[in-house]
Amino acid sequence: MSIQNVNDLVTRGKAKLITAAVQETLDEGVAATDILSAMIDAMDVVGEKFKNNEIFVPEMLISAKAMKKGVEVLKPHLATGAVGSMGKMIMGTVAGDLHDIGKNLVIMMIESAGFEVIDLGVDVPVEKFIQTYEENPDTKIIGCSALLTTTMPALADTVAAINAAPWRGKVKVMVGGAPITQEFADKIGADAYTPDAASAAKAAKELVA
Repeated sequence: MSIQNVNDLVTRGKAKLITAAVQETLDEGVAATDILSAMIDAMDVVGEKFKNNEIFVPEMLISAKAMKKGVEVLKPHLATGAVGSMGKMIMGTVAGDLHDIGKNLVIMMIESAGFEVIDLGVDVPVEKFIQTYEENPDTKIIGCSALLTTTMPALADTVAAINAAPWRGKVKVMVGGAPITQEFADKIGADAYTPDAASAAKAAKELVA
């Protein structure tokens, strides 16, 4: 078993085989952080394939699931915080919107990129985003999604409230969702817009770099 095998299993989404493969690689004396890096690299490849329409959401989901299973094996061997080594991100679907499939996919990809994600769920009021940040001032990114044209104003309100907060300079704001465009994101004052889960993970890494 090798680190390359672990990378390959994540890329191919082999969740059933990943646990044993990660354990064997650890037993061979490979550092847990190196195995984690190999899995993150694999998810980068998966993300690229998704963006190029070589694979679709189901394949991306099974790779993210395999990654999650692998990380579970690594957790006890990683220094606390290594799994969330990129920092914290708060994520939620805005008030009035009950869609969570896209948000959950984004969270899986962002966790795969090494972030610790605080998931606020769906139909999240503006105050909840603000309060959660104030309880977790080490958060680096706040992600807000809106999947309906009718909830775009709620997204605008959420970003406006964050922009008005005294700590705004310490955090980046990412937005996304089916009806959202780069133009809309610029207009409401977000730091980044991403059209899909793969580019969300990439953008998150770039924002904290």
